Amino acid sequence: MKIVIVGGVAGGASAAARIRRLDEHAQIIMFEKGPHVSFSNCALPYRLSDEINSDQRLIMMTPERFAHQYNIQACPNHEVLSIHRNEKKVCVKNLISGETFEESYDKLILAPGASAIVPKISGIEKAHTFVVKNVADVSRLYSFLKENKVKKTAVLGGGFIGVEVCENLIHAGYEVSLIEAMPQILRTYDYDMVQILHKEMMDKGVRLVVNDKAIGFNDSNVLLESGKVVESEAVILALGVRPDTMLAKEAGLLLNERGAIKVDANYCTSDPDIYAVGDAIEVFNALTHQPMMLSLAGPAQKEARAAADHIYGHAVRNHGYIGSSCIQVFDYQAACTGLNAAQCEALGFSYDFVYIIPQDKVSIMPHSYPLHLKLIFEVPTGKILGAQAISKGEAVKRIDVIATLIKFNGTIDDLKDLELCYAPPFSTAKDPVNYAGLVAGNLLENRFSQVHVDKVRELVENQACIIDVREEGEYAQGHLVSAINIPLSQLRQRMDEIPKDRPVYLHCRSAQRSYNAVMALQGYGYKNVYNISGSFLGICLYEYFNDVSKNRKPIVTAYNFN
Repeated sequence: MKIVIVGGVAGGASAAARIRRLDEHAQIIMFEKGPHVSFSNCALPYRLSDEINSDQRLIMMTPERFAHQYNIQACPNHEVLSIHRNEKKVCVKNLISGETFEESYDKLILAPGASAIVPKISGIEKAHTFVVKNVADVSRLYSFLKENKVKKTAVLGGGFIGVEVCENLIHAGYEVSLIEAMPQILRTYDYDMVQILHKEMMDKGVRLVVNDKAIGFNDSNVLLESGKVVESEAVILALGVRPDTMLAKEAGLLLNERGAIKVDANYCTSDPDIYAVGDAIEVFNALTHQPMMLSLAGPAQKEARAAADHIYGHAVRNHGYIGSSCIQVFDYQAACTGLNAAQCEALGFSYDFVYIIPQDKVSIMPHSYPLHLKLIFEVPTGKILGAQAISKGEAVKRIDVIATLIKFNGTIDDLKDLELCYAPPFSTAKDPVNYAGLVAGNLLENRFSQVHVDKVRELVENQACIIDVREEGEYAQGHLVSAINIPLSQLRQRMDEIPKDRPVYLHCRSAQRSYNAVMALQGYGYKNVYNISGSFLGICLYEYFNDVSKNRKPIVTAYNFN
């Protein structure tokens, strides 16, 4: 069998390697229009800080190694210009020599990836703009910054690449402005959670501009819709990607309304002899049961393996995807899986969520950090729909656990019952994910009520009854401007100070003591009491970035981030 693959990297190279393991005698030809057929595209931003100290280290496999180790013909700098489906041939151009030729195939696999979005805005042709899509791109940017002794940079777009580029430019000593047209960066996270990362970026020296759009350039200075000007000598465009599917479109393959290639459960296109994998296709969302586009390396490799298996008649079980991902943002790990609350709201799901802040390991151990964990679940079934975790400690492994449960249609009952590894340097006896399941169970069974950090400013402004149950010394170091201090240790002796004829909102540092206070008050007949999830630590982190960036009056006397 002769198999031609269009595109390398995660999708194409993985398909080629799997085919070779299935069939030692297949003829496998892989065409890649870029200069490298296999490189670590997820690691590209780390070249800018010299954490990866050479371009060569980004290259995973060379054509020579493909040939010698796998007997695969890998052809960089070769662009497939057209597909002749009736003849089962592709037209290919050697971008070095200019030669054009035809190559036949028995099966064709398309892994063209996606192209960086370059906006058509005034002055862009005169600005020093760069994208970060391959090794050549990041090498060009790295060289320009060094050779021109650049000091000020601007990054347009606050997705994964934009944030990682920012961090690495800061580490390399550059001044960095990040400009995001939406109200937040990293839209896979909910607005309440991402405020932690907004603060971290600001704390580390990034000039973070959100809810403002680039509308033009003056040299390489960025002109914003608000009228502001961001000074810059080099601009990195990280505005997202669009599927690179012109080849498929011209071949008459079926595309969706956003231009991605439509495939079946076996990653076969509308032509039974042509498969497609990676960033250029739409996939099945296991939670919404709707198609989606997913630009992640892990799913691309799974798709590649499945397509190769199907070509050779092996059973393929496509369970869909949930979109698990993670990112390092300076000192913080951030990870998420499944749906966020904003998506659940938009899709009309009946859902609720918990936001807890346990320690990532036993609190008396060195390097124990608060773990901000948001768990989203379906009401009334308790099915887990998604989760987000952010911490200077172990956030990613918690989301890996929850992602595994989601893949097996797990519920909050499954989560609280998980038996996980424990030792003080690594976790707590009741792991944060168990804790999230327990709190979610209490909510689902209506054992207590809560309000979230995004509602607290309104409560303060409306003079709601808010009780801070932290100890007096904690309260003195900073508190909500309208809160009354009744420490948990004094609560039962001072209940006559707590009204029964109006709603009462309680908080502590992280919502654990205030939960106990809520349960105690309910035991004494109080009906209208609410725990503020996230409590004072969560409130401070939620409010801080907007207070500073908007010059807004704080609702706290002093912030507490510890």
